[in-house]
Amino acid sequence: MENGSPENLPKRLKLGMEEKDREENEKEEQLEGSLVVSDEMEANISQILENIDRFTQMVTELMEAGKAMFKELSNDFEERLLMVHKEKIEKWQEEIRELRLLDGANEEINAVLLNATYLFHNPNLDS
Repeated sequence: MENGSPENLPKRLKLGMEEKDREENEKEEQLEGSLVVSDEMEANISQILENIDRFTQMVTELMEAGKAMFKELSNDFEERLLMVHKEKIEKWQEEIRELRLLDGANEEINAVLLNATYLFHNPNLDS
């Protein structure tokens, strides 16, 4: 088992495997003293151990693939969220610019109206 070696396994999986290995070793030690194992039984046990190794390898690969997928999704989410933020900020900055232009235009119109009102109430100044 190349990638499924204990060094490459996630911590939770390693802990579970170590506990099972310890239990299996204890059971094997008890059985070895009292039973003689046939070649056929030994082949069956080897097959089961190979199945365990393959399954462990598959779980490890699935976990790594899942991590990679979630990392990619996380990066895509972050990128999209930052883009939405940027667009919203730009929209609000544009609204601020428009409000300032509108305020400037309103101030100019207000000054013209104020002058017109002053001239309307003081017609003698026109001469």
